[in-house]
Amino acid sequence: MALSPLAGKPAPATLLIDTGALERAYYSVKPDPADPAQRVAFGTSGHRGSPLAGNFTEAHILAITQAICEYRAANGITGPLFMGKDTHAASGPAQCTALEVLAANGVETHIQRDIPDGGFTPTPVISRAILVHNRDHGARGKADGIVITPSHNPPADGGFKYNPPEGGPADTAITKWVQDRANVLLAGDNREVKRIAYETALKANTTQTEDFVWPYVLDLANVIDMDRVRASGLRIGVDPLGGAALNYWQPIAEHYKLNITVVNKTLDPRFGFMTVDHDGVIRMDCSSPYAMAGLVALKDQFDIAWGNDPDADRHGIVTRSMGLLNPNHYLAVAIQYLLAHRPGWPTSSAVGKTLVSSSMIDRVVSDAKRTLCETPVGFKYFAGLVDGSLCFGGEESAGASFLRRDGTVWTTDKDGPLLGLLAAEITAVTGKDPGQHFQALSERFGMPYYTRIDAPATPTQKAALNKLSPAAVTATALAGDAITDTLTQAPCNGASIGGLKVVSAHGWFAARPSGTENIYKLYAESFTSQAHLDAIVDEAQAIVSRSLAG
Repeated sequence: MALSPLAGKPAPATLLIDTGALERAYYSVKPDPADPAQRVAFGTSGHRGSPLAGNFTEAHILAITQAICEYRAANGITGPLFMGKDTHAASGPAQCTALEVLAANGVETHIQRDIPDGGFTPTPVISRAILVHNRDHGARGKADGIVITPSHNPPADGGFKYNPPEGGPADTAITKWVQDRANVLLAGDNREVKRIAYETALKANTTQTEDFVWPYVLDLANVIDMDRVRASGLRIGVDPLGGAALNYWQPIAEHYKLNITVVNKTLDPRFGFMTVDHDGVIRMDCSSPYAMAGLVALKDQFDIAWGNDPDADRHGIVTRSMGLLNPNHYLAVAIQYLLAHRPGWPTSSAVGKTLVSSSMIDRVVSDAKRTLCETPVGFKYFAGLVDGSLCFGGEESAGASFLRRDGTVWTTDKDGPLLGLLAAEITAVTGKDPGQHFQALSERFGMPYYTRIDAPATPTQKAALNKLSPAAVTATALAGDAITDTLTQAPCNGASIGGLKVVSAHGWFAARPSGTENIYKLYAESFTSQAHLDAIVDEAQAIVSRSLAG
């Protein structure tokens, strides 16, 4: 895709959404259940859409929430439901709708106690709250949660995801059940949905308000060496990108006496303070150098800096030495450091990575003589963090979490602030920032050249790609190297990867169909050169085309 002339520049007024019109559309647009584009559809992490497109409306949230209530009842989940929301314009109305249904169904629901900005709560905070309740009070009924967020998606979008008692994103079996039941409700004009007025729901004895901020802040010392960070005196820069983590950084700085500067304290559901992403769209993607241009420009003012997306489940690490780190590069650095500096972790616990993440991680894990667990895309596959069978789980899209220092679970959802604070710990303990550590890794293991591109694909081709078998690949070489493996199932758990991965000695590619667009996503990596990577991409597209044609 060609780079937009707006990429990396401040968003012009013409890109800003009309939040009033968006909210009106949320309540007034009636989706057509016969239109697949307007039905409930759970992707790797919840249902996403926009009121303006008719696929994220009050009707959708009524149906999904009722389906979740019925799922809880059918599966004996009787504890509290913790609900958080991010700063997207559609998140507030969606939380109101959800609360009306939860209260009508008698579900004990915990939300953030009102604070001036509207009570926003990051995704990892909800995951931690679920797990802490189930650890300390689970005998009285297991807790679960809802997080209302479309992650880093554009300002007009909304998102709604369910986290079961394991604390992380629901697995495919659960999301299919909720999705299918919600679509039945939607098709019936939500006549089966239980609902009471919002004002009544807010006053119901099942609706509880609490402070999510301080329990999370105080518990951070059990997962990050905050004493070393404080003693180092590091100058730390943080950009919440107008997201739910904003009100967490001052308590963190004050309690742990850290030298943190929040470079952007603006809360604006239009996200008008953003610099524009590569394609000319406002997108709060903290792994994008264009969306993060504001913080990158300030890198020399800080020893280490980072940004998070609106629900704070992703991280973008900015170093003096290299600017914004590629997410894959930082994951490799984080894993190497943690395996060497967490003696309380079980030696039997594996490192989890998605199969489209860099093979640099494979080399780091092998060098540390630890086990690698390679999974399909989706953080739901890292549920092993609950019992310590995984010590770390990371995605190429800048999401990760890991165990507490004593080897017990912290979160089973992605935690952006945690990975930022880890970057500070790495810098404080080693005297080198993560960029310098990556440079050392590349000198030792080779420089990885990595890309992800979108290629056109018809719905029929996407369906075929999703069901490919290894036998469909007839090629024996990839960019001059013999093909050593062809995968359609993840090595760690045997789950379908929903696509194809082809591996050689010096590179690999993976292809997965998009769940929402007529494209497939092509990931590729070379440990030889940029030219070799380009050759892999060219041959990968040819291999995929031949496989689909055959």
